[in-house]
Amino acid sequence: MFDIGFAELLVIGVVALLVIGPERLPRVARTAGMWLGRARRFVGSVKADIDRELAADELKKALSKQSESQSLYDIVEDTRNSLNPQAGAASAEKNKDNAAVADKSHDTNG
Repeated sequence: MFDIGFAELLVIGVVALLVIGPERLPRVARTAGMWLGRARRFVGSVKADIDRELAADELKKALSKQSESQSLYDIVEDTRNSLNPQAGAASAEKNKDNAAVADKSHDTNG
């Protein structure tokens, strides 16, 4: 994340020792470490929440594409029925059953 080398850390440590003093430096370092850990955990939880939201959004898109493919399936079946009228009656009944099932699944997933 930050490009801090050993020389920079040494300068920061010497300045902190001079400004804070040797008796308070361990307590300040411990407190800074605690806050840094909290910040890292917070960033990790935010990342996890964003990943979950993206996954949910992708799932919604996949479900909408699936519902669109059902109408595409109906077009293919209508074309097939127009080419073969004898099989059309049996296929039309099957399409009605599929549409009823698809409508029920949309109602529960809404």
